[in-house]
Amino acid sequence: MARDDDDEDVSGADIAHPLERLARLMRTAEHSHGLNPAQWEALRYLARANRFSNAPGSLTRYLGATKGTVSQTVMALERKGFISKHEREGEKRSVALSLTEQGRAVLQHDPWARLAEEADRLGGKTRRRFARGVSELLDAEMKHGGHPAFGVCVDCRFFREKGRDGDPKGPHLCMQFNAPLAKRETALLCAFHEPRS
Repeated sequence: MARDDDDEDVSGADIAHPLERLARLMRTAEHSHGLNPAQWEALRYLARANRFSNAPGSLTRYLGATKGTVSQTVMALERKGFISKHEREGEKRSVALSLTEQGRAVLQHDPWARLAEEADRLGGKTRRRFARGVSELLDAEMKHGGHPAFGVCVDCRFFREKGRDGDPKGPHLCMQFNAPLAKRETALLCAFHEPRS
């Protein structure tokens, strides 16, 4: 009788040890294109952050790093021409960070993008189970460490689909900021995300 892989007993260590090795290999791969792992992480975050979350403080919270470390990372990326700083619209004392064309171009060489391509080659059932399992592990670790959630609009308590229907800036509403949201914005990371209860 053929043995179904789903029937095999797998321990937590059978998951944690390969994840540890994979993380180490990815960290090594992140020393490329004149960048270090923290700089890659910052670029990836800024590529996925919404307009409310592209501030140095939000980046600091997301990375779980010190203000000094993030400040050095931001200065290095700005010096390399990968990001730019500008005044946040309507807030003179608030800084927003944006990827430059050069920053978007270097992200085409992101080692984690290569890993995502490998993950796309997994079977659909394996991908769904793995994604769910990794999400559950991440949620547990974030709760254990008291880390902020970050998330996307569709599962946030402040999101109202079609809450600004007819608004030229976007049909959806963020109640936290009383701001319209375009459809593409609803898939971006938000530092102010609060899960629906």
